[in-house]
Amino acid sequence: MKLIRRQDVPLRPLPGRAIQLVVGQQGAASPSNLITMGFARYSAEYGPMSPHRHAEEVVVVLESEHGYVRFGGFGDQPDELGERIPLEPDMILHFPENEWHVFEYDEGGSITIAFFYPSASVYAGQISK
Repeated sequence: MKLIRRQDVPLRPLPGRAIQLVVGQQGAASPSNLITMGFARYSAEYGPMSPHRHAEEVVVVLESEHGYVRFGGFGDQPDELGERIPLEPDMILHFPENEWHVFEYDEGGSITIAFFYPSASVYAGQISK
């Protein structure tokens, strides 16, 4: 077992968010070839997030101040995003593989989540089950 304290995991600013990569590849606090887990913060400090899609993902909302999610569509472009769903702490969101989604907030708002998804090697089928 490896014990990790969230306060010891560096905050990485990225376009639209800042993340703390706890478990996974590419410099995570605890390396794994199977899963990715971390925290993300969305606020004006990091700018707006673009809609994106990736492997199946589970998100736990930890904090939300005037934050919401929009999701929908599986095509090549994120043109089917639905209406805003206001986010509240303790909501759990399960996005299927390749579903477009975006986290947004009103002026002065912010969102903090924990995220979980399979690593790129699992998603690419490179690790046998």
